[in-house]
Amino acid sequence: MHALEGVICILFMVLIGYYLSRIGWFNKENSKILPRLVNYIALPPYMLWNLTSSFDKEHLENMVYGLSVPLISMLINFIIAVGVAKLLKVNPKHRGTFCAAFFCSSTLFVGIPVNQALFGDISLPYVLLYFLINVLLFWTIGNYSISTDGKTASVKIISWGTLKSIFSPPLIGFLVAIAVVMSEIHLPIFIISTAKYLGNMTTPLSMIFIGTVMYSVNLRDIKLTKDVLAVVAGRFVISPLVVIIVVHFIPIPDLMKRVFVIQSALPVMTQAAIVSKIYEADSEYAAVLVTLTTALSLIAIPIYMAVL
Repeated sequence: MHALEGVICILFMVLIGYYLSRIGWFNKENSKILPRLVNYIALPPYMLWNLTSSFDKEHLENMVYGLSVPLISMLINFIIAVGVAKLLKVNPKHRGTFCAAFFCSSTLFVGIPVNQALFGDISLPYVLLYFLINVLLFWTIGNYSISTDGKTASVKIISWGTLKSIFSPPLIGFLVAIAVVMSEIHLPIFIISTAKYLGNMTTPLSMIFIGTVMYSVNLRDIKLTKDVLAVVAGRFVISPLVVIIVVHFIPIPDLMKRVFVIQSALPVMTQAAIVSKIYEADSEYAAVLVTLTTALSLIAIPIYMAVL
């Protein structure tokens, strides 16, 4: 019931974004301000406030070894994605997007509010650990895969552009917060309070943005082809099962395990559609994957909470 209430709360915020788009408050142009506010204004100070107020040096040192779980899990999922794409004979124009959507999840815009609703603020550092690996692999392997679908030349897996994408403001905020905690620096109360107030915008802005994304896609464009269904299975079945198998061999704290499973069972990254547009690939295909998996996550997340 707690999991269901948390998801219903998130659903209401998503519906607000959907409704505001419907009445004309948001369109494809001005809705771009929402992810910018989250990325540049809300998330970095939120990470600073949460980590410095909830963790100490010893706790963070004991937490770092958990990075191996999402790294191994996501690499396994990518290998599975490549195999499934060949098995299903996915259209070559969609194959790279298919693989990126299969193994990368929306750990930021959906992951933070969902885990907050289910586990509380104490889960955020574990959320960010998974986010760290997710953003690293998406902007290297995932970015390269999507570029192979486009009309432009394929990019390099490691380049100055990918490094700038990896070291995004949320990640920099995360690293700064870790540095403050590890240095045992006590920040003034007014800085912590300001970071908290700004950070509290993260969840509502993220969910309103998801609502605008869902409104922008015509439901008639969603066709349940075999590759679309395979992405749904990859996001909500295969990815979390791989995490469960990996943590059987790499013991981690119970809360960290639960957060990693939820993080792996989240919808396709919204950035997949944006990157697809940049490389002149089929961005509508990516948008359909984002929208469909976002809608289905409202069913999948409570199920996983019940199972866990």
